[in-house]
Amino acid sequence: MPAPATGPAPTPVNPRSRVLVASLIGTTIEFYDFYIYATAAVLVFPQLFFPSSDPTTALLSSFAVFGAAMVARPVGAVVFGHLGDRLGRKKTLVVSLLTMGIATFLIGVLPTYAQAGWVATALLVLMRLAQGFALGGEWSGAALVATENAPSGKRALYGTFPQLGAPLGFIIGNGLFLGMGALLPSAAGADPSQPSEAFLSWGWRVPFLFSAVMVAIGLWVRSRLVESAVFARTRESGGVRRLPLATVVRSHGKQLVLGTFIMLATYVLFYLMTTFSLSYGRAAKDAAVPGLGYGYSTFVLMMIFGVLFFAAFTLVSGPLADRYGRRMTLISVTAAIVVFGLVWVPLIELGTLGVVLWLVLGFTLMGMTFGPMGALLPELFPTSVRYTGSGISYNVSSILGAAVAPFIAVALWETGDGSPWLVGVYLSAMAVLTLIALLLGKETKDVSLDDQEAVAGDPARAPAGSPAP
Repeated sequence: MPAPATGPAPTPVNPRSRVLVASLIGTTIEFYDFYIYATAAVLVFPQLFFPSSDPTTALLSSFAVFGAAMVARPVGAVVFGHLGDRLGRKKTLVVSLLTMGIATFLIGVLPTYAQAGWVATALLVLMRLAQGFALGGEWSGAALVATENAPSGKRALYGTFPQLGAPLGFIIGNGLFLGMGALLPSAAGADPSQPSEAFLSWGWRVPFLFSAVMVAIGLWVRSRLVESAVFARTRESGGVRRLPLATVVRSHGKQLVLGTFIMLATYVLFYLMTTFSLSYGRAAKDAAVPGLGYGYSTFVLMMIFGVLFFAAFTLVSGPLADRYGRRMTLISVTAAIVVFGLVWVPLIELGTLGVVLWLVLGFTLMGMTFGPMGALLPELFPTSVRYTGSGISYNVSSILGAAVAPFIAVALWETGDGSPWLVGVYLSAMAVLTLIALLLGKETKDVSLDDQEAVAGDPARAPAGSPAP
């Protein structure tokens, strides 16, 4: 009796729930790490790692280390992008998450300046650089896991799940700091804006140490993934590039530039609504550079209320971008960001209600602009260089829109004698640059992620099984 005919084994498929959780967990940890560092940079790091007779100098030094991670992120994007485009998404995501988790945990056990002098500061810088390096490969890998496994017509919706990590990370990170402030109150009450000795000694370390729990969960989820079918088909067809970086720079330079500037307004808005607003909201009204004068706990609770809108509208943006297109959705939202930057002062001058409205509007726009990026940036590049291309665009934009934003915002805040109107103008100007990039770009909603470039005559394309140069 003849043996039955057999065909190629079907490509394993990731369950959709596993895809969504795996793409969400890593970015939640990413933004959790950002928020706990940003919060510590405002509350305790100036005292513990950057002693100075001038509080503003100490704060700016703390922000400088924050910015150092942004400089390391494009390096991580190149390294992890190369690995992701050569070896696959799954392995690369596991390595990036593990690197990030170790660096964050080690920050929680560092000695302070009083214990080790400038060695402590140097170690903090080193750990922050390691965080940035790992984060350079985290977002693009998570976005690719979501979009390359998405069903037809729902790529933008699936792409919003990595983006949900931002509001979730904010709530978890700041919730832990609020909790530690309540458990270890100073004489002024449960407010870590005036930290107790116990909070300065060990309380601030708890959120950093807790990241180990989150990383362990993330590693378990990601270890159960299989490689995306899109990448598997590229590898089987001989479409893997020897040098993804060289290819993306040579053949997709326009997409790199457009992707970087399309992301610019999102980054500037994100860091102004989180890092800058926390400093501005806490600054006393009678300070040399006056602020809003709220206590830390009060203002963070106001921010958390705004972040709920961030989460909700991140999800709302996905179906809108799937229906109307990424480009038209983002053009409308970016135009609204331009207007929002120009009405900061009238809103804030309305008192507490106006400040809450300012936070709600800012975080709503943040959700609407951030959500579609999970699909748009990967769609700009073919599978063979998608990890590298989307990662470089996302992370170079972090330098232009995030690493310098705290410094520019503080300088403009001081120039405006405590009024943030120049900071709002800065946001509007960056949004105009993003608007120009969107107008110059093309719609990507109907782009197939399986689209490949011709192999013939391209020395950068390595056939399956061929040795790398």
